[in-house]
Amino acid sequence: MSTEGHTARKPSRETMSDPAYQAFLVLRTVFTVAPIAFGLDKFANLLTDWPSYLAPWINDIVPGSGQDAMYVIGVIEIVAGIAVALIPRYGALLVAAWLAGIILNLLTLSGFYDVALRDFGLLVAALALARLSTKYAPARRSS
Repeated sequence: MSTEGHTARKPSRETMSDPAYQAFLVLRTVFTVAPIAFGLDKFANLLTDWPSYLAPWINDIVPGSGQDAMYVIGVIEIVAGIAVALIPRYGALLVAAWLAGIILNLLTLSGFYDVALRDFGLLVAALALARLSTKYAPARRSS
């Protein structure tokens, strides 16, 4: 019995040409790849100096250094990307919640309001993926 009411079948040609299904695939791909890539970069700091994006009040309450916090954040982001790949309906909600936390952090860190606004757009896109997943996500097999 399926928990999401979908059959585990290959999408039909008609489904593949459906713009909403195409949007689902694009969003699922982006919200799988981006969190994993950004999560991995938390260990290398190639794209930016990630600890500089951590609000001081959060840095004060997490154990260790800002970089130590980035290691944990990186793992969470990787898990979120994998969750979107495997169970997009709930993985997308996890990503949306994670983005809400990032937005809160950035709004309390002066000078990053533009990034917070961008992340709000990503949060809305993650919620759209969650909604599209109710129709297009593969069925989960029950045991």
